Amino acid sequence: MITYLIIDDEYIAHDIIKGYCDLLPNMKLMKNCYDALEAFEYLNSNKVDLIFLDLNMPKLKGFEFLKILPNPPKVIVTTAYKEHALEGFELNVSDYLLKPFSFERFLKAVNKAVSSTSKVQVQSGKDTENSSKSIFFRSNNKYTQVAIDTIQYVEAAENYTKIITTEETITIREKVSDVIELLPKTDFLQVHKSFAVAIKHIKNIEGNRITILNQHIPIGKMYKINVVNLLK
Repeated sequence: MITYLIIDDEYIAHDIIKGYCDLLPNMKLMKNCYDALEAFEYLNSNKVDLIFLDLNMPKLKGFEFLKILPNPPKVIVTTAYKEHALEGFELNVSDYLLKPFSFERFLKAVNKAVSSTSKVQVQSGKDTENSSKSIFFRSNNKYTQVAIDTIQYVEAAENYTKIITTEETITIREKVSDVIELLPKTDFLQVHKSFAVAIKHIKNIEGNRITILNQHIPIGKMYKINVVNLLK
């Protein structure tokens, strides 16, 4: 479960963000905060995985709030002011959404924040850790949350990409390069223009191919150095 907080002084912004989150599985709203001081008070005694943060708010501006917040969770900035983007990335925000933003752009931001989370805190009386990171993929007009450690490899299929997991194969209408960009670089290795593999699922490497379970995956000439570096 990914717990989140919305901090924005506009009621309509809360409705839009919550509406988008409601389309995704395992997203749980913990509190609507209409100014940063309210959020600061809440976070003094509660933890969340993700914050959707507006910048131009009364009492305390969004970035001023971030600067005084100890150990902030992942943050997605949602604002109408693009000129503050550089400062946001200097504060290590996960993404910067310029209002109004589409659901597809929102989904990309959530994926980016979730896939870069090293641990997810789940609130159930006391904090517990879930080491499994996850990512959302759109397939057949629905959004499926996939644990990254179950992904064995991804494969380009013309205008689509296949995500092969230990449980199922998901086909999405995305370029394989865009999918690879979302995957953790420490866990996945691109071995061909059409393939990236999960290092932990490699069974063996022989010649110009990699075996994962009973699937043989080719190693492209341009990507052989990636495999050589892995074996060092």
